[in-house]
Amino acid sequence: MHSLNLGILAHVDAGKTSLTERLLHAAGVIDEIGSVDDGSTQTDTLALERRRGITIKSAVVSFEVDDVAVNLIDTPGHPDFIAEVERVLGVLDGAVLVISAVEGVQAQTRVLMRTLRRLRIPTLIFVNKIDRRGADVGRVLRGAAARLTPAIVPMARVDRPGTRAARAVAHTGPTPAMLDVLSTNDDALLASYVEDRVSFERVRAALAEQTGRALVHPVFPGSAATGAGVDALVAGITELLPAARDRADGPVSGTVFKVERGPAGEKIAYARMFSGTVRTRDRVPFGDGRPGPGGTGLPGGTGLPGGTGLPGESAGDPDGDGSDGQGPDDHGPGHHGPDGDGDGDAGARDAQGVQDAGGAHGGQGAREALDGSRGSGGGPGGGAGGRAGVAREGKVTAISVFQRGAAVAQASVSAGRIGKLWGLTDVRIGDTIGVPRGADGPRSHFAPPTLESVVRPLRPEDAGALFLALTRIAEQDPLIGLRRDEERQGISVSLYGEVQKEVVGATLAEEFGLDVEFRGTTTICAERPVGSGAAVEFNGKEPNPFLATVGLRVDPAPAGSGVGFALEVELGSMPYAFFRAVEDSVRETLGQGLHGWRVTDCAVTMTHSGYSPRQSHAHQGFDKSMSSTGADFRGLTPLVLMAALRRAGTRVYEPIHRFGIEAPSDTLGALLPVLAALRAVPRTTTTRGGVCVVDGTVPAATVHGLEQRLPGLTRGEGDLESAFDHYAPVARGAVPERSRTGHNPLDRKEYLLDVTRRTGG
Repeated sequence: MHSLNLGILAHVDAGKTSLTERLLHAAGVIDEIGSVDDGSTQTDTLALERRRGITIKSAVVSFEVDDVAVNLIDTPGHPDFIAEVERVLGVLDGAVLVISAVEGVQAQTRVLMRTLRRLRIPTLIFVNKIDRRGADVGRVLRGAAARLTPAIVPMARVDRPGTRAARAVAHTGPTPAMLDVLSTNDDALLASYVEDRVSFERVRAALAEQTGRALVHPVFPGSAATGAGVDALVAGITELLPAARDRADGPVSGTVFKVERGPAGEKIAYARMFSGTVRTRDRVPFGDGRPGPGGTGLPGGTGLPGGTGLPGESAGDPDGDGSDGQGPDDHGPGHHGPDGDGDGDAGARDAQGVQDAGGAHGGQGAREALDGSRGSGGGPGGGAGGRAGVAREGKVTAISVFQRGAAVAQASVSAGRIGKLWGLTDVRIGDTIGVPRGADGPRSHFAPPTLESVVRPLRPEDAGALFLALTRIAEQDPLIGLRRDEERQGISVSLYGEVQKEVVGATLAEEFGLDVEFRGTTTICAERPVGSGAAVEFNGKEPNPFLATVGLRVDPAPAGSGVGFALEVELGSMPYAFFRAVEDSVRETLGQGLHGWRVTDCAVTMTHSGYSPRQSHAHQGFDKSMSSTGADFRGLTPLVLMAALRRAGTRVYEPIHRFGIEAPSDTLGALLPVLAALRAVPRTTTTRGGVCVVDGTVPAATVHGLEQRLPGLTRGEGDLESAFDHYAPVARGAVPERSRTGHNPLDRKEYLLDVTRRTGG
C-alpha cells in the first residue's frame, strides 16, 4: 500500500475542517460527520478549538482509499497561527487548498498558494460552499487565475449554485480551458490539440503528470456540508497527487513537525519518516543536523536557523568559508601550550553549561564541542541562541502510527508514514531524526512574528509558574521567543497578532490555572551595523581581568546574509574549544545590540587570540587561577564585541507590511489622508467600475490601526490584505529602544560585577 501525506490548507472559515470531516466520512472512517460549530470534529480536539470554532494546532488523521493510505493533516487557517502551517509544509507529498465559493480568494489564500508553488508541492484546489447563498464559482475561478496562478484546470461545472441542491457535474471530455493550460507545458499535446485528435485519456495522463510536478492545479467545486463534489475530489487525491517516494530500506531519516505532552507530562514527537524504519527500543540520534548557511570561520559551521537575515530576505553566506588561516596573528602571552594535554580538558570544561532554547544543555567534552551545530535563535525577538544543533540521542520507548482515523500502537514506523514517538525527552520541533536531509530539510517559509507583548501574572507569586508554563507552550510553538523583560517586570513573547495573544492567555488560564495580563503590543525591530569597528583586549594587560586575548572586527554584510563569523588568526593557535566559546558568545551577544534589538547582517572577524596554557603547582593538579578556561573567553567576548559595535554604530530597522485595499471608489478621498497619517505609502491606485484598489506598504506598527479604521472609512465595504514584506530604517520619531535582559556588556563596571558574582571569582 502506498502512502500519501496530504495537507489541508485554507484561509480561516473557508471550511477546511468541515472538508476533513467529509473526507473521513466518505472513506468510512467515521459514521457521523462532526460539526465545527458544535465542537464535535475529529481534528479540533483542544477545548479552546471547540469553543472558538477555529483550528489552532495541526492535527493528523488517516484514511484509506483503494491502495493508498492517506495521512491527512488539518492546519490552522488564521494568519496568527501560520507557524503551525510552516511546520507542516516540509512533510507533505501534496495539498488541497480550500477556497470559499462565497468569499473567494482571500489574503491567507494568496500567501499559502505562493508558498505551495514556491516549494513545488502538488496542489489541488477545492472550491467549497457551492450550496451557500452568494456562491459564484465563475467569479472564484477568475479571481484564482488573476490573483493566485493562471495554471488552474476546472474539473467540473456547477448546477444550481447557491442552493442546497447545488451539485458538481464533472467534465467527461477535454474542455478548451483544460487544453489551453495543459498544452502550455506539453508540446506534443499542443500539436494534437491543433490537429484536433487529442483523447480524454491523453489529457488525463498529462493532467496527472503536470499536477505531480506542481505545474498545474486542478479545481474541484463542491460542498463539504452536503458532500457535493467530494467523491471527485477523493478520486483526484488518489489519481493526480503523487504518493510518497521514500525508501524503507535506506538509512533512518525523518523530521519532527509537532511536539505535544501526554497525560503524564511525557513528550511526544510527531515525525514524518523519509527513509528507513524506526523501531521501539531503537536508539536514534536527533537534532538539527542541517549545516548552517555559512559565514563561520570554524569547521561544521554554526549558522542560525534559516540564516539570521531579516525575515523576508534571502539568507546565507555565498562563500560559506570564513577562514583562510591568514592575516594578523597576535596570540598574546602564552599562546604556545607545552603539550596538547590541556586542550581536551579545557574543551570539556568549555562544553559545560551551554544554554540552548530548551534550557541548560550539558556538553560531552571537546568531541561534542567540535560537532557541527547551529544556534537556536532565529526570530527577530530572540537572541542568537546556543548550540541547539548539537546531536542528541534517545531511546524510542513506544510508537503509534496513524491508521483509519486513529493512532494505533505499532512496533515500528517506516518511510512514508507519520508516527508518534515516545522516549525522545530532549526532542524539539524541526529536529531531524537520524540522517539529515541536507538541502531538502526544513527551512523558514514565512516571516517570523513581528509583534511582541509582555505577559505578567495577576498574582506576583505565580511568576515562576508562568515562566514554566510559557516554556511548555514554547515547546509546541518555538517562535513565541520567550525573554524576561525586567523593565516591564514580565516575560515578553513574540506574536503574529491579537488572536494568538488571546489564545495564549486562554491556554495559560485553562491548562495551567494562571491568570495573566498582557501589557500592550509593540513591533519587533532589528539592528544593522552602519560602518566598521574593531576592538581588542590582551591577556595580562589592564583593564582585562580575564585570562584571554580576544580581538574582533564588525563589518556590515549584505541584506539577508545574517551573522557571519570568520578568523584572521590560525585555527591551531589555541584550543578549538576556546574558538567555539568566542563564536557562541558572539552570536548570543548579538541578540541585543546597542538599542536592545537583535543585530543581523554583519560579519564578525576574530583578529587577535591568545590564552594562558595549562598550569599546575608541583605535585598538584590543574590550577584554574593560572590557566585559561572557556569561561574567560565567554566573559571577555561580549565586552570586546560591544566595544567594536559601538565604533561601527547601528541603525534600527522596523518591519514593513505590503497591503492591498479594495473599497468603494467614492471613499478614496477619505481613505488616502488616513493612510498618510498611518505612514502608509500607496504605490498604485486603480479603479474598476465602482471599486478602487490601493496597493502599497505600511509599517507593521500601524497595521492594526488601519484594520480598525477601515470599516468606518468605507461603510463596512472595504477589504484589507496585508503581509510582512521587508525591514526598513526607522525614519520618523525617536529610535525605538528595547530593554535589555541579563548581563549588560555596555556597562563594563556592572557587567564585571555580575560575571564575577556568577563565576564566584
